[in-house]
Amino acid sequence: MGRIGQVVMLHHAGDREEARQRLLQLWTEIGEDGDPLHRCTLAHYLADTQDDPSDELAWDLRALTAAEELSDGRLAEHEGTLAVRALYPSLHLNLAADYAKLGRSDAARAHLRLARGAVDALADDGYADGVRAAIGRLELTLADGGSEGSGGDFRGGGNWGPPPQHRP
Repeated sequence: MGRIGQVVMLHHAGDREEARQRLLQLWTEIGEDGDPLHRCTLAHYLADTQDDPSDELAWDLRALTAAEELSDGRLAEHEGTLAVRALYPSLHLNLAADYAKLGRSDAARAHLRLARGAVDALADDGYADGVRAAIGRLELTLADGGSEGSGGDFRGGGNWGPPPQHRP
C-alpha cells in the first residue's frame, strides 16, 4: 500500500503518464489474482490515469470486482475503521461518471442509485460530504439530459481510494 501511495502522490503532483506506467507495473507484479485490497486500490487509481473513457470504465469495473472479494477483516488489517461497505458509494459514483462520459445514461443512473443507496456507510466527514455532493451534481447533469463529458468532476474529488489515504 505504501508503494501505491507513493505513485498516487506522483499522479496528484501532475505526472499522470509516469503514474500510469508505475501503477501498471504494480498491477503486473500483484496480478489478476493478487490481494483484493491491492487490486481494488490499484484499479481505482489506474482508472484515474486513463485518457480513454472506455479504459477508465474497465479499471473501475476491476476495482468493483476486487472490492466484492474483500472482507472487513482484510481491511481491518490495514485501516481499522474502514468497512467494505464504505467503498461502494465511491465505486458506484466512479462507474456512474464513466458511463455518463460514454453517453450510457441508463447505466450511469443505475450506478448512481447504488451510490446514493450506499452513502449511509460513510462517516460524517468532509470526504462523505464530497461524495454526496458529487452524486448530486451527476444526478442533476443526468436529469438535464447531459453527460459528464462536459468536463465536470464527478469522481468525488479524484482523491478516493481504498484505504482513504488522501481524503479531502
